[in-house]
Amino acid sequence: MDMHTGYAEVHGAAACSAEDEQRHLLSYAPLVKRVVRQLTSQIGGAVDREDMEQIGLMGLLDALRRYGGAPDEKFGAYASIRIRGSILDELRRQDWRPRAVRQESHRMRDAVRELTRRLGRTPSENDIMKELGINAAELQEYRLAENAEMLVSFDEILQELSNVPASALTPEAALMSRRSLEQALGTLDEREQRVVQMYYEFDLSLKEISAVLGLTDARICQINKGALRKMKAFLQDA
Repeated sequence: MDMHTGYAEVHGAAACSAEDEQRHLLSYAPLVKRVVRQLTSQIGGAVDREDMEQIGLMGLLDALRRYGGAPDEKFGAYASIRIRGSILDELRRQDWRPRAVRQESHRMRDAVRELTRRLGRTPSENDIMKELGINAAELQEYRLAENAEMLVSFDEILQELSNVPASALTPEAALMSRRSLEQALGTLDEREQRVVQMYYEFDLSLKEISAVLGLTDARICQINKGALRKMKAFLQDA
């Protein structure tokens, strides 16, 4: 008896009928849109939104079939991870970030890190544009690349919790992952928690978070990456 079968037997639930699946798909369709909206804000317009929603719906259907019965109050957390995982798996399969784009992102990131060290403070957007010889539009592209790096980092944390792709998590593994992430969040200071939650849970963009906290986009990006490092270190030591 595998883990999924055991979960279904504990709940005493049979697989959903086709009619029930359709009803649940319609009921949880807003969850798919929410996950897609979050991912779109993080990766920009690299992938068509409707395509992402179709992939997300397939992830939702898979979640329904794996859950072992009618969705309950815990299903939303499980489905969110599977929907997100299915979309990210497809993005990786399509290699949506060409190697040259990733290399340029890393080059610019290293330059900004060196500028920060030299100035002894977080550089302003004007500092960065002057140092890199870029304009505001090019800086925005750099921000999108930074967002993509954070997107991958957060997904890697989810995968490390179970040693399997997020799209392959069982209900039990998904719930354990969520609990572990909540514990990891508890290790962050108040500002780090707010940034991570606003970015990943409430779908706010860097610019929106910077307006809420009164900080620059660059500083929000820096806080977010530092928070992810802390969470990853906690989970590795747990």
